Amino acid sequence: MVHMVPRAQIGTLLLALFSAVAPLDAQAPARPDSATKLPAVNVTANRGASATLTAPIAVNTITAPTLRATSGFGLDEALKNVPGVLAQSRYGTSDVRILIRGFGARGAGDRSNAGTSRGIRVLIDGMPETEPDGRTSFDFVDLATAEAIEVVRSNASSVYGNASGGIVHLLTAPSVSAPNVEIQPVFGSFGMARYVARVAAPLGNGTAFASYTNTTFEGWRAHSDARRVVLNAGVTGTVGDRTRLGIYASGVNNLSHLPGPLTQAQADANPRQANATYATRDERRYNRIVRLGATVEHQLDDQTSFSSTVFASPKYLQRSERGTIRDFTRYHIGGNLIGRTSMMLSPTVTSRLTAGVDEAYQDGAILFYSLTAAGTRGTTLSDNKGEGANNFGAFVQEELRFNDRFSVQAGARYDKIAYYYKSFLPTPPVPSDARTYSRVTPKLGFSWSIDANKAFYANLGGGIEVPAGNETDPTPGAPPALLNALLDPIRSTTYEVGFKSVDAGNQRSAGRFALAYDVALYNTEVTNEIVPYNGGRYYMTAAKARRSGAELGLGATSSSGVFGDIALTLSKNTYKSYVVDSTFLGRPGFSANYSDNDIVGIPSAFANVSLGTEIPGSRGIRVKGEMEYVGTYHADDANVVEIPSYAIFNLTAELRRPIVAANGWGLRGFVSIRNVTDKKYIGSAFLNPDRVNNVPAVFEPGTPRAIVVSVSAGRLR
Repeated sequence: MVHMVPRAQIGTLLLALFSAVAPLDAQAPARPDSATKLPAVNVTANRGASATLTAPIAVNTITAPTLRATSGFGLDEALKNVPGVLAQSRYGTSDVRILIRGFGARGAGDRSNAGTSRGIRVLIDGMPETEPDGRTSFDFVDLATAEAIEVVRSNASSVYGNASGGIVHLLTAPSVSAPNVEIQPVFGSFGMARYVARVAAPLGNGTAFASYTNTTFEGWRAHSDARRVVLNAGVTGTVGDRTRLGIYASGVNNLSHLPGPLTQAQADANPRQANATYATRDERRYNRIVRLGATVEHQLDDQTSFSSTVFASPKYLQRSERGTIRDFTRYHIGGNLIGRTSMMLSPTVTSRLTAGVDEAYQDGAILFYSLTAAGTRGTTLSDNKGEGANNFGAFVQEELRFNDRFSVQAGARYDKIAYYYKSFLPTPPVPSDARTYSRVTPKLGFSWSIDANKAFYANLGGGIEVPAGNETDPTPGAPPALLNALLDPIRSTTYEVGFKSVDAGNQRSAGRFALAYDVALYNTEVTNEIVPYNGGRYYMTAAKARRSGAELGLGATSSSGVFGDIALTLSKNTYKSYVVDSTFLGRPGFSANYSDNDIVGIPSAFANVSLGTEIPGSRGIRVKGEMEYVGTYHADDANVVEIPSYAIFNLTAELRRPIVAANGWGLRGFVSIRNVTDKKYIGSAFLNPDRVNNVPAVFEPGTPRAIVVSVSAGRLR
């Protein structure tokens, strides 16, 4: 059943909020927009604690005020204003298709790709959500728990290794000077109900914090309902004069049903229907995960420090897919140790050396059961195997700074990624199998600070990505094996130049015009591009590819309170060399040459443009209109199936600065309407899809008009 928030209630709520805040906030001074794309802070996701402006990489930061004005269920809401990043919600839930400069494109489709991504490394408080084989699930990724998100758009393999075509780093620890508590209910179309509670308080020289998020969603497509509960807690603070400690604990219970892809005719006739096969099998993901972690930073002296992170994450995962029920029992453990030292080589030259090692290991058993007609687990055990993966890496990075205006970075990383598979069947054809990939990834970059707010940078870096676990299934007709022996690691080389500027901050606080911009050009050459065959039933590293692009991020605020943002990406993505022979086409003597075709899944243009105003005399109230545009792209390597472009429009009215009473309690909230015109469009796609009667089932229709309303109450920051 679909629930809509009554329009009369929305109008009454907006009127009450705006009427209440106007007299209280009329004399409040303007303050910087904390969602500025390039704030002058350190970026921890680069592992060098570099200033955002002077780091020779493309980097963006999204802060808490921006995150609080979203429904918070999917990561797409936070990343849409970041150039070079395409984040598409597949069903309106936490299942998001994410691309950063084309990395991650293949992680959308059938065969265990639902609910996971590829090629992009996701971290939470420095601990990897990305598993050793490069897959990332979004179970713990809830915007309500995040205080900030750092996005590194440059290839970060030289410091993070496997599947680091980009970095998305969520930080959950707040910094508070007084106790605060916030209750935030969020209600939306199609049965969305989210209940969020956040508390934080000073504890000695640190902070204790916790959050609880409970989300239910009936879904706008048949068989797309979901529910998720996330608990997150931690303590951070200093111990003595030179040590900072953080302890984190999280748990999640996440169930989502998958409606699957539609043919073009089905999407045109009824985009709300589910794929019949998916609905019959009751295809779903049910994940229960706990994570415990700790971080320590110790300053040995004024020049030398080290930091370390350790974590452990037991997992119990259940899947209904490909006509089977699969039970996964896994544990994911790991940690890192990083040292940093600096010294003056001369009065004008400073050296900063960073070196570190990290390791992550995941192992566990998978039981394959038959599927009953009702979509439940049967009694027949068809397979029983173990899947283990280990990711070890060591890196070193040297930075030389000259007169605080010019810096040069050089470094390299060694990675060794290993798979260990074992069959527990009574008489398996192959009892065990193993595969190891290794590579040294270099990095070179420089940054020139033109003045305190503008910098030019360039970098050259390498990349590595190994096939993910579900991509290692042996090819049909090959000798018996547990791992595909024909897969090689993806190797990439990226050239990048950029120019970026941050707002000086005092311009906004003084009510003057402020401008921040971010321009980047990149070219990435890829060898051993992994491509799926037969709907993803097996994979091959069969192609050389090139991805080139230009990115523009622009944010401006006028003295009158009018503001605007632009995130624009233009790119060309082609296979340089890609020939498929008869072995994989099932047609003797026939081959297919896909050289010069567009790379699957990557649009050549996408943009997000917004324009809004802060209500004069009451700077806490903001009204914003937004356009999201995604250009056409192909869903198959043959470039036969095309996904049409779309543009949708969104509106948001927000009370960003809370109304605060004399006793310290306050109120804030927002109303958002997505896809105002109720446009029908294709929001995402299965890549290299299955064909039914020679018709591709590829299209995932986009969300119709949806309304979200939220009011937060408590002792607010």
